[in-house]
Amino acid sequence: MPGATSITFRASETETAQSALARLTARYGQADPDRADVIVALGGDGFMLETLNATMDRDTPVYGMNCGTIGFLMNEFDEDGLIERLSAAEEAVINPLAMRAVTTDGTVHEGLAINEVSLLRAGPQAAKLRISVDGRVRMEELVCDGALLSTPAGSTAYNYSAHGPILPIGSGVLALTAVAAFRPRRWRGAILPKAAHVKFEVLNPAKRPVMADADGRPVRDVETVEIRSEPEIRHRILFDPGHGLEERLIREQFA
Repeated sequence: MPGATSITFRASETETAQSALARLTARYGQADPDRADVIVALGGDGFMLETLNATMDRDTPVYGMNCGTIGFLMNEFDEDGLIERLSAAEEAVINPLAMRAVTTDGTVHEGLAINEVSLLRAGPQAAKLRISVDGRVRMEELVCDGALLSTPAGSTAYNYSAHGPILPIGSGVLALTAVAAFRPRRWRGAILPKAAHVKFEVLNPAKRPVMADADGRPVRDVETVEIRSEPEIRHRILFDPGHGLEERLIREQFA
């Protein structure tokens, strides 16, 4: 990012991140968030997601440095040469998923997810879900522990743990993945166009309660959940050269 000299630092509450924040602001200064050229996030992937959501109205690129345990969206931590690293950084632009969840009492909850929106059983019995894509029912009944819709950026997270596919960052598709599917037992999910509108209906929610989760923000007792990509919102993420999202996604498949 050429000319990135004005930096706002944000840090998670961990001792490691707070210590790094103190040292980096003493060395590079702390710019007004509304006027900064770049935001540097200090923490792990969870804090990176929090930072992207908190700053999405500014259209300011975010460069993460790993001070946590998981750092797929982060760069290696190094106090030296930060201005030079920012100037050479590669930018990836991703769009979040927009979730609209309606609970059994009629309350509407909306949220955004950079990685995935997931539905998970919230009781002892398996969930039963009906799945529609663009207004057409594609699966009358999925009996499972849950299901999720993932972006390419999130495809190596929960989606991959649930045996979903890793998606190239520029592929223009989303991964619909079942979590411990019981019936149909052999269903392995689907790859959908990025513009698809996906609707989950919870069958018998009183007996088989389900919660929805958008990047760690849960909504309990959902009855319907609608998900679509939100092209009007752009998250700009910076990576060191040769370590961008595309390379990371490819490398993950050969780990």
